[in-house]
Amino acid sequence: MDNLIFNVTDEFIGERIDKYLSMQIQGKSRSFIQGLITDKKIDINGCEVKSNYKLRKNDIINVILPEPIELNVTAEKIDINIIYEDEDVVVVNKEKGMVVHPAPGNYKGTLVNALLYHCGDLSGINGVIRPGIVHRIDKDTSGILVIAKNDAAHNFLAEQFKDHSIRREYYALVEGRFNKKEGTIDKPLGRHKKERIKMAIVDDGKRAVTHYEVLEEYNKGVTLVKCTLETGRTHQIRVHMASIGHPLVGDLVYGHNKQKIKIEGQALHAKTLGFIHPSTREYMEFNSELPDYFNDILRELRK
Repeated sequence: MDNLIFNVTDEFIGERIDKYLSMQIQGKSRSFIQGLITDKKIDINGCEVKSNYKLRKNDIINVILPEPIELNVTAEKIDINIIYEDEDVVVVNKEKGMVVHPAPGNYKGTLVNALLYHCGDLSGINGVIRPGIVHRIDKDTSGILVIAKNDAAHNFLAEQFKDHSIRREYYALVEGRFNKKEGTIDKPLGRHKKERIKMAIVDDGKRAVTHYEVLEEYNKGVTLVKCTLETGRTHQIRVHMASIGHPLVGDLVYGHNKQKIKIEGQALHAKTLGFIHPSTREYMEFNSELPDYFNDILRELRK
C-alpha cells in the first residue's frame, strides 16, 4: 500500500476534501476518494472525516492507497451495439437482459466482458470488476450508456454526472392514468431499511429528482411517459414512479405482483444521453429507438 501525506495550503482552505484529493492524486475520481473515506483509509490530523469536510489551514491529510488488484474478468466475444467510439469513450445501446458489469459469483456475459474483448482495455478507476463504468442501468433496462476508455475521460465524465449536467431521458411504460400531464418528483432515496437489496424513499437519503411528461395513454390503464433525470440514483425512476402510484409495467420489485402485461422486467428504456466530450469539450448527444419488445407492446395497446 502507498501512504500519501498532504499539507493543506492557503489556496485550498474551504475546499471539500474529496474534491481536493481528486485534484492532487492523478487518475483518482471523487467517487474513488469517497470510497477511501468510507473505508477509513483517509484521516485529517489523525481523525476520521466525511467526504464533505471542508479543509482548514495546515490540515494534514493522510491517505492510504490500497494495492491495485489484478483484474479477474475475462474478455468475451459478445455482440453489442456500439453507436459511437473514439480514443476516449464508447457509447453503447445496451439490450434488455444484459448485466452491465460483473459481480462476485457472476463474472461472465456482461457488458464489461464484451467491451474488454472489443477494446482491450478500459479506465481502471472504478475497480477491478467495473472498468470504464461511469454510470449504469439495470439488467432489464435497455438503452444508451457511455463508457470511459481511459482515466482522464472517466474523471471528466464522472464530474458531469456528479454535478448533474448530463442529459438523460428515459421512456417508461407505467401503470395507471395521470391527472396532470407533467410533474416533478423530488424525494430522497436510500437503501430500504429492512430489504437491503431494494431502494426506498427515506428522509436521510440522497436528493433525487425526476421530471416526467405523459406521452401517450392507453385503454388498458397504462401510460407511456418520458422521465428526465436531474439526479441519477439507483432505481430512481422505478422508485419515484411507484411512489406516486404509477409503478413501471413489469416491475415486480416496486410494482404490482399481478401484471396487466406479461414481460420480464420493467419496461424502461434509456433513450437519450448527452454530455460534454472529455477531449474536444463539445456537447454530444445520442438517441436510440425503442427496442422491439417495447414497440410490440405499444402496438398491441394502440389496437
